[in-house]
Amino acid sequence: MDELDPVIHAAVRLRITATLATVPGDGSMSFPRLQELLDLTAGNLATHLRKLEEAGYVTVEKAHRGRVPVTYLALTTTGRRAFEDYTATLRSILDPAG
Repeated sequence: MDELDPVIHAAVRLRITATLATVPGDGSMSFPRLQELLDLTAGNLATHLRKLEEAGYVTVEKAHRGRVPVTYLALTTTGRRAFEDYTATLRSILDPAG
């Protein structure tokens, strides 16, 4: 049996990847929107995003909307694949008969 990815397995990181996986294609989500959806503090979200970014699962892009700085987040191709593998592994654990 495959092991669950320990980077994604932490509850908050699982919620982050699951939420970012809903963004179609190469789209991204702003940091404040993700923070609002997950009801996390900025510091807690940033800490978990750093782990996902270090693993190559999330890209963090800093930009400006007018004069206001904004951070955009997206799953990388590697991150999307890792999330798909994670969910497939979880399904096989929950229903080994398939």
